[in-house]
Amino acid sequence: MAGSTHKKVLLRRFSGQTIPGHAAPHNYLRPDGVEVLTRDGQVLLVPYKDLKAVYFVREFEGESGQEEKKLFQSRPKLEGLWVRMRFRDDDLLDGIFPNDLLQVSELGITVTPPDPYSNNQRIFVPRQALRELTVLGVIGSPLRKPRAKRRPTAKEQIELFEA
Repeated sequence: MAGSTHKKVLLRRFSGQTIPGHAAPHNYLRPDGVEVLTRDGQVLLVPYKDLKAVYFVREFEGESGQEEKKLFQSRPKLEGLWVRMRFRDDDLLDGIFPNDLLQVSELGITVTPPDPYSNNQRIFVPRQALRELTVLGVIGSPLRKPRAKRRPTAKEQIELFEA
């Protein structure tokens, strides 16, 4: 998500309304809501209690005819915490949360969605929008580094670079 200072976002409310706009990734979260610049040029502050999620997207229209994947079909490959979120309306969404507790915010969490090739790049979910947050797995734990496999050499094998 590098490039311009404002990113394309889609704000989804629990009412079903979707608001396209632009947000500054480093300061769009305010104490009383999410601040977004609409496509009409108005600054809008959406309260957390009304907001289901903020989708950072590639394009506003997205891929037509393609259904959004909400759950992982198998174990994810990305490193981090594999989480499943249950919203207040009982909708489910999986995501990968970085395995770094410094990124936990009292306002909500930002996850990577299940489909890396979809229009959605990141999703911010306000804490007030969730009924339940479950960790399903830890992918790529930093505690264990994979060992390099060494093949034993046969005694009759010659060494090319021996002195």
